[in-house]
This record gives sequence, C-alpha cells and structure tokens, in this order.
Amino acid sequence: MTDRLTIGFLPLVDAALPILAKEHGFAEDVGLDLEFLRDVSWATVLDRLLYGHADAAHLLAPLAIATTLGIGRPARPLSVPFVLGLNGNAITVSNDLADKLQPEGGLGNAEEVGKRLADVVASSDRRLCFGVVHRHSSHNYMLRYWLAACGIRPDRDIDIVTVAPPFAADALESGEVDGICVGEPWNSVAVERGVGRIVLTTAQIWRRGVEKVLAVPTAKLEEKRDAFERLIVAMRRAGEHFVDPANWETNAEILARPEYVGADPALILHAISDRLRLQQGGELIHYPDFMFQFREAANFPWVSQAGWLYAQMMRWEGRGFDREASEKAMAVFRPDIYRAALSGRDSPLPGASSKVEGGIASPLGVSAQQGRLVLSPDNFFDGKTFDPERLESYLASLDQ
Repeated sequence: MTDRLTIGFLPLVDAALPILAKEHGFAEDVGLDLEFLRDVSWATVLDRLLYGHADAAHLLAPLAIATTLGIGRPARPLSVPFVLGLNGNAITVSNDLADKLQPEGGLGNAEEVGKRLADVVASSDRRLCFGVVHRHSSHNYMLRYWLAACGIRPDRDIDIVTVAPPFAADALESGEVDGICVGEPWNSVAVERGVGRIVLTTAQIWRRGVEKVLAVPTAKLEEKRDAFERLIVAMRRAGEHFVDPANWETNAEILARPEYVGADPALILHAISDRLRLQQGGELIHYPDFMFQFREAANFPWVSQAGWLYAQMMRWEGRGFDREASEKAMAVFRPDIYRAALSGRDSPLPGASSKVEGGIASPLGVSAQQGRLVLSPDNFFDGKTFDPERLESYLASLDQ
C-alpha cells in the first residue's frame, strides 16, 4: 500500500530534499507517493497548509513557531520533525552600496561590512531599505541580529520590508530596496543580471543557522505519523545523495525544472557546490558549508534552535518574556519524531535535544544515542552564545 502526501514549497534550492526523495525513488522505496504544490509567497504556502490543501510544507522555521503561538493570525499548532537545511542565504546589495561596503570585492567580514554600513547609514540623506522574505523568517532575524550588533537600529536607522523570494532581484533592480537577504538562486539571479553584488552570507552571521523546515499541522502529524516517519527516512537518503559531488549536476538539472525552482541549472549548481559568483562576470568563490544539508545531524530539530528563533521574535516584536509561550515555541521542534523515524538505521542521533547555540569553537564530539557525532564550530559572528536554559536573561541582555 502506498500513502500519498502533498507538500507545499517555494522555488528555492533548499526545497531540495523532499523533491529529490521523490525524483530518485527514495520516497517510493518506503511506500510514499509525493505530490508538490508550488507557490510564490510564504503566506500562500502557509494558507495551503492550514486549510488542508497540503499535508506538509517546506516552511520558514520561525513562521512555524509564530503560527503555533498565534502571532499575526489565530493560533494553529504546527510541528517540525525535520530540518531541511542550515543557512544557504546571502545578503546582496545594489552595486553602488556594494562599492561602499566591500570596495575591494570578494566576500566581506561580517563585522567590517557592518561597520561600513553603519557609516553609510549615519551619513546618508535618506533611510536605506532592505528586503527580507517574510516578517517571521530567519532571514529577517539574522539580518536584524547583524545590524543591531553593528550599531544599526532596525526600523529606526534602516527600513526592512517584505519581498517574496522570486521577486527579490526585481525589487533590487527597480531601486525599491537597497539590499536583499534571500535564499538561492535569487541572490545569484540578481548578480547575473548585474543589479547587485553579494557581500555576505548568513553563515557568516551564524555559522549553523537553522533555515527551512518540514512543517506539519500537529494533528495531521499524529494522524499520519507512520507516513511522516517514512518521509524522514526518504529525505535523509535524499540528503546523502544531495551532498555527493558525483550527483550535483544531476540534482541541479532536476531542481531547475519549471515545476520546481524554474531557474538556470548553473546557478543552482553553484549553490549546491558551495560556490558563489559575487558580482557579474566575477570568478566563482568557494565558501564551505554555504548550504548545510546532511552532515553532523544537520536535519535534527534541536529544541535550542527553536529557542533562539523565539528569542529573536520576542526581541523584534517588542514582547516580554513569557515562560509558557517559550516552552510552547520550543516544543514546535520535534526531536522525538526524528529519533523514532531513524532509530536502528545508519544515521547518528544526538543524545540531547538541546545545546548551547554558538558554543562550539572547534570540532567537538558529543554524546550520541546512536552512531558517532562530531559537531563543527557553530559560532555567531559577535562571539555571543545562546543558552535556552537562560532565555529570559538572554533577552534582557539584547539591545533593541
């Protein structure tokens, strides 16, 4: 018997794992028939998920938390049993602004570029404007985190607006925004058009920042738990296939199809291989772990990742700490489902469900329930750490 699951997504490279699970037969191997609903905005992806058009969705991690807490709309509990990847986003700015932020070219240092941006903001006769993909996105929170740490006050010194990913390059080209923080291939589209330059990746802000997730209505997850556990197995196999250099070109061609990302396969290949062209006509540069989809339990839904996102949400929504809400937010991430799906299989399973984010300075072996697990550095650019056990004091320490 085959179970059918419908998955909503946006045309982004980090929607890869469920798509490749279908295209390479990994889903079929575990008795699943996957169908996909392609949209152009996160609001529509979420609506389809909540109104039953989709069983699950490729979704912004903070949006799953905000939806569960009822921020911006009536509360609807969502669960995240699988992280689709870490990082994979970049900050692309207009050519004129890039000349001021990174005059020597290349990929800048987060602190240095931030200092130059602060100088531009202080001397400009108008407020700069940056575009992010959604109010409740890691793009928004990492951009704000970086700006604030560099002395720039979001919403007071600089404007931040929402632009759907497929239109981010258009917004930059039209002059509506001075910069964008978006996932691939849309930074590279702006570069290829000659309308902007990539000056930073979000991996330079938080080395192991959580990005898109598989989000499922909690009631649906319980109703179809066996099917979703099999989907986790299929997506882990897809992740292993995805990171193998021998498969990069094939996977880029698949993702480039009109029904999926609908973009130049060469641009998709650049992202998959951690190589970016920062400016039109420039050489490709290699930034290791630009996209992080498989190693080191990259797909494990760490409760502490959800805690960091919740903290940023409260910071920028101007809300005070609420212990019950923080516990509900962190409970959105479901390591119990992930463990159940992969127990007894060839996949490392962390022994803990939470950790101090940003606390690993060098490769560190950690306790594992299954297999052997070594985690690489996960630092924030400003050297700060996030301990979910001290969430209230962390919030109190942040500048607004």
